[in-house]
Amino acid sequence: MTAHVLVGADGSAPARAAVRWAADEAVRRGWALRIVHVCEPWTYDLPLQTPPGFHDSMAAYCRGMLDGAVDLAHEQAPQLEVNSVLEPGKTVEVLRREAADAGEVVVGSRGRGGFTGLLLGSVSLSLAGRVSVPVVVVKGEPRERPFGEIVVGFDGSAHSVAALEYAFEDAARRGARLHVVHTWQMPVVGPGATAYTPLLEEIAASERHVTQEALAPWRDKYPQVEVIETAVCGHPVAVIRDASRNADLVVVGSRGLGRAGSALLGSVSHGVLHHSHCPVAVVRAPGEA
Repeated sequence: MTAHVLVGADGSAPARAAVRWAADEAVRRGWALRIVHVCEPWTYDLPLQTPPGFHDSMAAYCRGMLDGAVDLAHEQAPQLEVNSVLEPGKTVEVLRREAADAGEVVVGSRGRGGFTGLLLGSVSLSLAGRVSVPVVVVKGEPRERPFGEIVVGFDGSAHSVAALEYAFEDAARRGARLHVVHTWQMPVVGPGATAYTPLLEEIAASERHVTQEALAPWRDKYPQVEVIETAVCGHPVAVIRDASRNADLVVVGSRGLGRAGSALLGSVSHGVLHHSHCPVAVVRAPGEA
């Protein structure tokens, strides 16, 4: 199959936003777009309870929803190659399977099964960090006028290096500047410490140096990308959240240096997914199981 962006569609407003975003992304990459709608089994879909014609009605309903997503993609990008898939089953299972030969997966922040008060749906959380390709979670409609800035979180881990690579490539493709965010935590010192301020200054200088050293080869590889560096004492979720207000995309690794060995999605990635003001791309390190 040709390289393509995979997007899940269920007719909800977040899913429609995801289809629009995915169509634009496919155009940027020169890829095709593959739209998947999953007909999940209904709780009353049992042999003795299913009313006559129920299956035909559900099939027609699902097909109509998928066709609507295809029309939306063509409206967003008329020349885009679009193919569609209608499958029965569980949404997460089908999308994971379909992601196996995709270049990128795009989903809305919530689907039809989500509760209005939730910031993020179960499908988004179940896919981010669990498939081998980047997963983009879209919040809100694509902006009419982009800010021209990509934000990426960096902590030195293999996952954040993978996020850097994705972010530099995306910034170059969009002609956008790249804002690299590296945070550090306040050291714990005993009461009455007299060298506290010099210690902080020393740590801040060290962290800035770490960031500059890590970015040097990427700057050389992508000289056309304007890079802004932020190395600051603070919580990474809060700092990245604030930076996302003026960004078109936030990129994070699926786990960071502080990850638990069994975690499929790190706490920072999880927090950014919930609180970012723009779409978030979650990127796994190469070869991660």
